[in-house]
Amino acid sequence: MLMIGVFGCTLQVVQDKIICLPQRISMANQTIPNKTELVSPVVSQDVHEMMGLKTNLDLQQYSFINQMCYEKALHWYAKYFPYLVLIHTLIFMVCSNFWFKFPGSSSKIEHFISILGKCFDSPWTTRALSEVSGENPEEKVLLDNKNNSASKAILNVSVEGNLDSLEKTQSLKSIPEKIVVDKPTASALDKKEGEQAKALFEKVKKFRLHVEEGDILYVMYVRQTVLKVFKFLLIIAYNSALVSEVQITVKCSVDIQDMTGYKHFSCNHTMAHLFSKLSYCYLCFVAVYGFTCLYTSYWLFYRSLKEYSFEYVRQETGIDDIPDVKNDFAFMLHMIDQYDPLYSKRFAVFLSEVSENKLKQLNLNHEWTPEKLRQRLLTNHNNRLELQLFMLSGLPDTIFEVTELQSLKLEIINNVTIPASIAQLENLQELSLYQCCLKSHTTATSFLKDNLKVLRVKFDDSRELPHWLYHLRNLEELYLIGSLSPDASKNVVLESLRELKNLKTLSLKSNFTKIPQSIVDVSSHLQRLYVYNDGTKLVMLNNLKKMVNLTELELVHCDLERIPHAVFSLTNLQELDLKENNLRSIEEIVSCQHLHKLTCLKLWHNSICYIPEHIKKLGSLERLYFSHNKIEILPSHLFLCNKLRYLDLSNNDIRFIPPEIGVLQSLQYFSVTCNKIENLPDELFFCKKLKTLKLGKNTLSLLSPKISYLVLLTHLELKGNHFELLPPELRFCRALKRGGLVVEDVLFETLPSDIRDKMKAE
Repeated sequence: MLMIGVFGCTLQVVQDKIICLPQRISMANQTIPNKTELVSPVVSQDVHEMMGLKTNLDLQQYSFINQMCYEKALHWYAKYFPYLVLIHTLIFMVCSNFWFKFPGSSSKIEHFISILGKCFDSPWTTRALSEVSGENPEEKVLLDNKNNSASKAILNVSVEGNLDSLEKTQSLKSIPEKIVVDKPTASALDKKEGEQAKALFEKVKKFRLHVEEGDILYVMYVRQTVLKVFKFLLIIAYNSALVSEVQITVKCSVDIQDMTGYKHFSCNHTMAHLFSKLSYCYLCFVAVYGFTCLYTSYWLFYRSLKEYSFEYVRQETGIDDIPDVKNDFAFMLHMIDQYDPLYSKRFAVFLSEVSENKLKQLNLNHEWTPEKLRQRLLTNHNNRLELQLFMLSGLPDTIFEVTELQSLKLEIINNVTIPASIAQLENLQELSLYQCCLKSHTTATSFLKDNLKVLRVKFDDSRELPHWLYHLRNLEELYLIGSLSPDASKNVVLESLRELKNLKTLSLKSNFTKIPQSIVDVSSHLQRLYVYNDGTKLVMLNNLKKMVNLTELELVHCDLERIPHAVFSLTNLQELDLKENNLRSIEEIVSCQHLHKLTCLKLWHNSICYIPEHIKKLGSLERLYFSHNKIEILPSHLFLCNKLRYLDLSNNDIRFIPPEIGVLQSLQYFSVTCNKIENLPDELFFCKKLKTLKLGKNTLSLLSPKISYLVLLTHLELKGNHFELLPPELRFCRALKRGGLVVEDVLFETLPSDIRDKMKAE
């Protein structure tokens, strides 16, 4: 069509567009100049010479007549036909190509073509399709090399198929994967290719998020198609009506008789025959183009092009999580299907989370080799070989090759399934899951049931708790950290704890108002219970009485104002910790005398103002924590607990230490840092088993030479007092080294040089 327009316009450049001759209507009306008679030769009657009609017009007059008749007599369609063809064709071209230039649409198209080509050529696409379709891993999908210039044609020619092919290609059933055998193996995906595929997943996600928001491509394509159909109908209508006006002979009447002597002329349109043929040819091309536009209109409005389903791809590949798409994303996939449905099939691999997770797993295995994992092994506080993994995209399969692993700690790792291969970790006994959303394979769950001894779970939502937790029949220690309902009766999650028959240690860091009944159900074998509240008041504690086998109990940050009476029924209790509560008075401590096995009492970080005298009845105490309270006076009866080995009175308001402290002959640790003590009783130094003595941040000005009695002393803290010098008797504290002496450097220099050298020596 463009060539016809250009060719016709070129023909219009020629000079002789129309040729006219005067037409003599009647001899009476025409004046024949006398000159013609004069110049007429005398012809013999016997000779007959054919002569043309003499008009007596010169060349200029003929040119003038031709121009006048061309403008006045020739039909406008015959004159402007080539220009109309050119204009219409340019309009068609603009309609077809505008969306490739408009920024809002061209950017999407170019980005889509770029991503599409990379997805098609990615080795990961081949691997993913090979795995799910069960193809020979040695086979690889044939990659079709397309260039960028042809890519735009993909979208432009997408409407030129027929309806039957559309029905077939939409389901992708007619396009099998083409395979060749001489390509690299699908499993040989190196680290670089894996990273490139990972980047492709991110690009596809962002592209889909952006493109699915609008439908500018679809709207522009509909509008341009409607415009082309309207233009087609208009061209067919007026061209069909006017093509007959292109005639070879044209009658011309122009009132120029005073100039030429003639009024009527007969003209010959020299291009009429050619223009007539071009017109019919042009109409044929427009008809073909128009029917294509009509088919495109049918395709646009008959099918829902703003929705695209990967149903058949899901069935064929087995990748069930490929999502259906909409708006411009769906429209472009419909368009690409008109070119080759294989593109959509291979592109779909990068819309699947399953495929992405497999790729992440492969990259993880490349990054975390067994050798690298072994280098990260450490011994934890339970004396187990522990591996800690933090914020990974998944769980590397190479972990299961580290068979010596005993403890596995996973932090902030989501959407991971523990595979059956965990059974290779025969020594695994401890598992920590901190904000991890994990699922477990059936075989893996069976392995954990039989082998796991310790489980730690930190969660934000109780739904993150693994369901297999309640079936760990050999579990001995369970630590749960997370937000649960303050009303323990609504904690359905904890109701299943009664199944843990071997549970000995239970730690709950949450926000309870009362001890859950499910904990009481396991009380027959529970030995250690740790409850860490977030400050929520723990009110109902009567069911603690049933936990007669408890040896350790911690009620931390529970807003307790008194020592719970239920505690005094726990006759096997050895350690009681009431840290960070709101205790002000501990008069009821006298009832602790019934706890004959109680050896450790922690009442630190409270608001206790004094220690009652009847604390002397706790004769079995070996460790006593009163730090971070408001105690001002130490009763002498405190030191009648003559089995004390550990006494912490730091961070109080104590001014005086009674001389009765000398009774504590078993004392090994004594701390009064951050108090207001001015003097130390000499009896303190009779506690000859002292190994740690902390006197820092007081108002002491003199250290008694009797410090020499403490021959077992390994740690002495004096920093933050008013000492002017240190007694040289420190030489007799043979176990005390420079690292164990916490004192200002200036004060240390007051010691004799031999003592300093001895302390600095290893």
